[in-house]
Amino acid sequence: MNSLTCPLCVHDFESTDVFFQDKKRCYHQCPQCSLVFVTPEERLTPDQELEEYKLHENHVDDAGYRKFLNRALSPLVPMVDSFTNALDFGCGPGPLLAIMLREYGIETSIYDPFFFPSRDVLNTSYSLITCTEAIEHFHHPHKEWELWQSLIASDGVILIMTKRVLDRERFKHWHYKNDPTHVCFFSEATFRYLGQKYHYDVQFPTNDVVLMKKL
Repeated sequence: MNSLTCPLCVHDFESTDVFFQDKKRCYHQCPQCSLVFVTPEERLTPDQELEEYKLHENHVDDAGYRKFLNRALSPLVPMVDSFTNALDFGCGPGPLLAIMLREYGIETSIYDPFFFPSRDVLNTSYSLITCTEAIEHFHHPHKEWELWQSLIASDGVILIMTKRVLDRERFKHWHYKNDPTHVCFFSEATFRYLGQKYHYDVQFPTNDVVLMKKL
């Protein structure tokens, strides 16, 4: 039996049942917020992470990448006029979503701890925060989530794109968990927990996008 602390809701619990284990890592599930996560000793070091990220081929002029990000952008289109500014958090080396948001006239800042690490952009309030295919990489999602709460406007929107945990059986065969940089896995229950605790209306427009509107 392991004593664990959830990296998202910071709930301390005794793990009596491993959610899943393979030859590489052991996955645990928080009984409070339902986050599935790997423990710190099984995460990559920052240098190892960076080497993995350099292998990604997400370029700003890649039509396929633009089509992929449109899945995240589409739910925002009906409300673009309500956004005065935006922060694309965890944008990676090719901040295409920021470019796409600017094409809609939204002043957009970018932040990434590896590729655009200037924290000057974290001193402003934003009506929109986007995080596409990044939240699953966070080692300490509680810290990022609390940071977002300090940045989001009182009527703001957070848009997150990440594949969601469905159940234990399908997790076994889920390719998403095999990326060594993926260390936290969210489900609808996890986002509903965050919505209830932090007062957001939570919507799931597609199977990998969640829209959280501040109440």
